Amino acid sequence: MTSISIEGGQALLGGEFVETTLRISGRDITALDSVPQRGTFGIDASGLKVLPGIIDLHGDAFERQMMPRPGVDFPVDVALADSDRQAIANGITTVFHATTWSWEPGLRSADNARQLLEAIEALRPELAADTRFHLRHETYNLDAEAEIAQWLSGGRIDLFAFNDHMDSTVANLAKPQKRSRMVERTGLSSEAFDGLVGRVVSRGHEVPGSIARLAQAARDAGVRMLSHDDESPAMRRAFRAQGVGIAEFPVNEETAREAAEGGDFIVFGAPNVVRGGSHTGWTKAADMVAEGLCSVLASDYYYPAQLLAAFRLAADGVLPLADAWDLISAGPASAAGLADRGILAEGRRADIILVDDEAPLRPRIVGVLAAGRVVHLTEADRLTRFTTVPRKAVAAA
Repeated sequence: MTSISIEGGQALLGGEFVETTLRISGRDITALDSVPQRGTFGIDASGLKVLPGIIDLHGDAFERQMMPRPGVDFPVDVALADSDRQAIANGITTVFHATTWSWEPGLRSADNARQLLEAIEALRPELAADTRFHLRHETYNLDAEAEIAQWLSGGRIDLFAFNDHMDSTVANLAKPQKRSRMVERTGLSSEAFDGLVGRVVSRGHEVPGSIARLAQAARDAGVRMLSHDDESPAMRRAFRAQGVGIAEFPVNEETAREAAEGGDFIVFGAPNVVRGGSHTGWTKAADMVAEGLCSVLASDYYYPAQLLAAFRLAADGVLPLADAWDLISAGPASAAGLADRGILAEGRRADIILVDDEAPLRPRIVGVLAAGRVVHLTEADRLTRFTTVPRKAVAAA
């Protein structure tokens, strides 16, 4: 079993930054403030922040590796391997690939969802980040219900979200630029796309019953659920009543406040914080954080955003860095029910990142450990090997 010590950095422990040494054996943190053992490897973290690995509950940037241009596909295994490298390089040690299964053909089709699930299951042991499957179910995708229920009962889904983009799809039919983007993604002709939308919309009366059955299947399987883009407090209450305890991107403050008062987890997009607002013109995430109406920040569509957002919140005086970091580590760990990670503590999984924050708004990842393995290091001279016990340890003895 490989042992590693990380010493000299400012580690986030119990809500404070303290200089200490972390000892790692195998996959876990085994000791804090310990003396490095003779013969073990070490990482000199002097001048760096030592932080829990980032947990991303909702990231779909991998779609750009699968289809970098409309209609241009790359193999799923190639896309996942590249996405894994991107996630790790940005400090993300646990990643939930948010896979949309829609009624559309193309990028968000049944075939793509199946291929992604199978590829994640097959490649998981080879990927550096702990890679999990977050299924985003378009609620009008009624023909998928039976298969999704089987996936839930078989333990193949790690997070399950209810999405309903039908209103916006219909509205965008009259907007040439957005219409073109939707049609290109499916590979259909414009006329065929219109006909498909019409057939799907005509079955709207079946959607509430399907949601109820799938929510029951998720509860039976112990899978945590999210509702996406809740538009009103009433919508949030309705989903909560079905066991959906995570509000993902509520579109206004009233809905976020209802989620908070109901004890729900609340997810906003980290890109929203970094860019200073939503690209859709909806809720400003930094304001929600300031109001205590956000418990998780997700990468959404841009892997670097979580790291940047935490430091942006601290630099802007919205939250101390320790509290901002909870939004991308301890918060998502709690929301997903991952009790073995999210903080630095004895017995926890050794998902650790080393960050140079000399430039406050441009933090730089220097090193990443995932499950106790060094999977990313930009400064090789920080590696050491302890051949003797440090002098101060001998003196103390």
